[in-house]
Amino acid sequence: MILDEPVRRILDGKNFATVATVKQDGSPQASVVWVGREEDSIVFSTTAGRQKARNLTADPRISVSIFDLANPYESVEIRGTAELSVDEDKRLPYELSYKYLGTDPPKAEPGEVRLIVRVIPDRVIRFVP
Repeated sequence: MILDEPVRRILDGKNFATVATVKQDGSPQASVVWVGREEDSIVFSTTAGRQKARNLTADPRISVSIFDLANPYESVEIRGTAELSVDEDKRLPYELSYKYLGTDPPKAEPGEVRLIVRVIPDRVIRFVP
């Protein structure tokens, strides 16, 4: 699925996203994350032990909701499938930290396994006032 320019603009801005995943008991779990965009997929970073990583390993369905801080009435929901991969170089936390804060991220914990979550969109729902 190709993301149109208004959706790309929201994703490329310093806008926080809420990701929703499905727990093993079927209940939802939501987290606020920094996001980036690589072509027409959404990426964010997490660690292997976090609930969202465990949820996505068991069930890769995901929803990402994000609104434009400059115009909170404009938002987008992206539903899709998540692909997890190990971030060997821990590059994504640096990219996202520079996007949102303009500085290095906090130091990683010893032995921390960083993951890149890549969301492949199946459906994009844009809300405009």
